[in-house]
Amino acid sequence: ASAAPTTAAPTTSRPVRDRPTRRPTQAPVTKTPTAPSSPTATKQDSGHTSVEEQVIALVNAERAKEGCGPVTGNSLLARAAQGHSDDMAARDFFDHTNPDGAGPGERVTATGYGWSTYGENIAMGQRTAEQVMESWMNSPGHRANILNCSFKELGVGLHTGDGGPYWTQVFGAR
Repeated sequence: ASAAPTTAAPTTSRPVRDRPTRRPTQAPVTKTPTAPSSPTATKQDSGHTSVEEQVIALVNAERAKEGCGPVTGNSLLARAAQGHSDDMAARDFFDHTNPDGAGPGERVTATGYGWSTYGENIAMGQRTAEQVMESWMNSPGHRANILNCSFKELGVGLHTGDGGPYWTQVFGAR
């Protein structure tokens, strides 16, 4: 039996004045089983996979429609995103917070990315960049992260394999 692909409620940091540590707000996650599928990802010279580049291009097309500047790919955010996608697959969970209690802020900080704000979108089951972007753009919270003009950089992580694909977008600004 197959089910529709799913997304989880996005998470975004909340600006806190005069404090060096910021915590993300965590929205409830809706979980729906999905049909397994395996998109193909190939490495390009930029260090991003072609699927990652497609997601970034689609994000920038949506941002341009709303008058937002483009985001650029960032390898540290991509490392956080890929690590989370891989972790969700390996430990069979679908949430912004991993089973150890670490959330997006901890993952981004662990890469060495010095953020002033960040946001994370996750999804599971979509086979292509176009499908995952359609899912995110049809969800008000995910759409808000994509169209948040405060975000300047983006990392995309895609895990293909059993139970996936698992998608993670990590937006940031320094």
